[in-house]
Amino acid sequence: MKILFISLGCDKNLVDSEMMIGMLAERGHTITDDENEAEIVVINTCCFINDAKQESIDTILQMAERKKSGQLKALLVSGCLAQRYKEEIQKEIPEVDEIIGTSSFDKIAEAVDEVLKGTPQNKFADINSVPIAGKKRIVTTGGHFAYLKIAEGCDKHCTYCIIPKVRGNYRSVPMELLVREAQELAKQGVKELILVAQETTVYGKDLYNEKRLPQLLRELAQIEGIAFIRILYCYPEEITQELIAVMKEEPKICHYLDIPIQHASDDILKRMGRRTNQNDLQEIIGKLRSEIPDICLRTTLITGFPGETHSDFKELKEFVAKMQFDRLGVFPYSPEEGTPAASMKGQVPAFIKNRRRNEIMRLQQKIAFEKAAEMVGTKVKVLIEGSLPEDGVYIGRTYKDAPNVDGYIFVKSNRERMTGDIVDVLVTGSHEYDLTGEEE
Repeated sequence: MKILFISLGCDKNLVDSEMMIGMLAERGHTITDDENEAEIVVINTCCFINDAKQESIDTILQMAERKKSGQLKALLVSGCLAQRYKEEIQKEIPEVDEIIGTSSFDKIAEAVDEVLKGTPQNKFADINSVPIAGKKRIVTTGGHFAYLKIAEGCDKHCTYCIIPKVRGNYRSVPMELLVREAQELAKQGVKELILVAQETTVYGKDLYNEKRLPQLLRELAQIEGIAFIRILYCYPEEITQELIAVMKEEPKICHYLDIPIQHASDDILKRMGRRTNQNDLQEIIGKLRSEIPDICLRTTLITGFPGETHSDFKELKEFVAKMQFDRLGVFPYSPEEGTPAASMKGQVPAFIKNRRRNEIMRLQQKIAFEKAAEMVGTKVKVLIEGSLPEDGVYIGRTYKDAPNVDGYIFVKSNRERMTGDIVDVLVTGSHEYDLTGEEE
C-alpha cells in the first residue's frame, strides 16, 4: 500500500513517526509524501497546547473528508491526541479506522493489516510500557542530522503540563540500545545527533539509580562518523558538574544547552510546580558561562500563567534583560484540561498573555541581533544543509543553531559542497538572527 505519514508536534513525536515509517517499510508498504496517490494515511498527533491540538484536529478532519469521498482506503490516528481523546475521536470522526496510543506505536504495521482486513482493533498498551521498535528507522530530516530519543514520559508534573498523563512516567531507554541506534544512524550518514526527551538531564535515574547522561555522552562521542552531539531539554536543577565536565572534555559535544526555565518570578515558578527559584537559575546560568565561556543558551518562557501580576511580568523582563540568553522562545499560557493550572484562580486574559509575549520577544530580538553581530570575525565549523544556487551560497548551521528553531549561516565557497559536509567558515556579517560567512 502507498502510505502518507503526517507527523505533527515535537521532535520526540517525530522519532516515533520515523520508527513507525521504518516498520511499515519493513512490512513492504511504500511511503509517499503525495496525498493524491496515498491509499492510507497515518497521522501522528500532538496535544501539548491548544494550537497543536487544533492543528491535529484540523488535519484529521481534512483527511477524513478524503476517506469519506473514497480517495483513501484507511485512516489511522496515533500519538498524544489519540491517547488523550480516543473516545471523542471514535464518536465524532467515524472515518478514523483505528486509533493507536502513545505506548503502542510499535503495533502500527499490525494495525494497518487489521484495517485492510476489516478487523480494526484500537491499540492501547499500559501508558508506562516501552514499545519495542523495529530494526529499521527511516530518518526524515534529510539524513545529515537525526534526533535520538533517550527517554519517554516525565515525572516532574509541572502544573501546566499534560505530558505525564499522555506519555506516562519517565522511562530511560537502555544505554546499549541507544548506542546501537546511534551507530546505525552514523552508518546511514548522520553527522549530528540531537538528544531529546521530555527531560534529558535525569537520563538513567530510573534504570541505574543515578543520572547517566554524562556516561551516555561519552559513549556516543566514540562513534565514528558522528561529528556533533547536541543536547536539548535540560532542566536547570538537574545540570551537574559531571555534565559540564563532559561538555568541556568531549570536542564532539556542542557548547549548546536548551534549558526551559518557563519564568523568573519565584511566585510564578512555585505555582508552576517548578523546582527552581530565580536565584537558583542565576547561579546555574552563571556557572555554565563561567566554565564554558562560549556556551550558547536557549530557553523557553510562558507569559500569562494564572496569577501572573504586572510585577511578576516586570521581574521576568528584567531577568531576560540581565541574563542575555542567546536564543529564547515565548509561549502565551495555554490552559490544558486535566492540569492543575487550568482551574487555578487568576486566569489572565488572552490579550494580556499575547501582549506580554510580544514585549519579551521585542526585548529578546534586540539581544539576539546584538549577539549575532558579535559573531562577526569569528571562525566556526558549519554543517551544510543545502544551497541557494541563484545567490551562490550554501545554507548551514553552527553549533549555536538547532534545526527548525534557531538561525542559519549563508556561506560563500569556491568549492562544491554537499549536504552533510562540515566546513570551516569565517563569519563576515550578520542580518537579524542569521549570519553570512566565507569558507576558509
